[in-house]
Amino acid sequence: FIYPWKRAMAAKGTTIKDAITKWEEKNQKKVTDEKTVKLIAMLPPIDKMDAGLAVLAHVDFLALSTNCIEKIANLNGFRNLKILSLARNNIKSIAGLEAVADTLEQLWLSYNQIEKLKGISVMKKLKILYMSNNKVKDWKEFEDLKGCALLDDLLFAGNPLQEKHAADGDYLPQVTSRLPTLKKLDGVPIVVSDAGGDDS
Repeated sequence: FIYPWKRAMAAKGTTIKDAITKWEEKNQKKVTDEKTVKLIAMLPPIDKMDAGLAVLAHVDFLALSTNCIEKIANLNGFRNLKILSLARNNIKSIAGLEAVADTLEQLWLSYNQIEKLKGISVMKKLKILYMSNNKVKDWKEFEDLKGCALLDDLLFAGNPLQEKHAADGDYLPQVTSRLPTLKKLDGVPIVVSDAGGDDS
């Protein structure tokens, strides 16, 4: 006897092409006419960002969340992409985003397996980064975030680094000292005190 969930896990993942076909059948629309496409929680899950993504290169919002994707890939040609949601996958690295570095404004990566932020500094237009519930445990990863000059909203709760420093009581000052232009952290606006302005 094989449990049904084990059978589903052993099944071959849904390809991007098949996911698009399912989306078009469900929504009674063609993806080529849409600016927003959400291929979320496919059964069986999407396990690769394969070459089938080329059909979606015109979109400005792409969601592939709640699947089993391990690697960011095949974003070449996405000239208009502003929002990319890859939350709730098995992604371990943010490599592969270089192709959308000039347009991407929001990156949703919560609930993955990411330890390092190497490569994020190329995201010059990035304003919002949702990175909660990952595996980041070292402040040196914030050095890469400094390259994202427009970043003003960071969701980072649930990372080992956040949990440790929240317990120590110095999480907010640690973050704001490294990212002074941040306006919102973990959903809470950052209030900057102007008292006793230091001009030295």
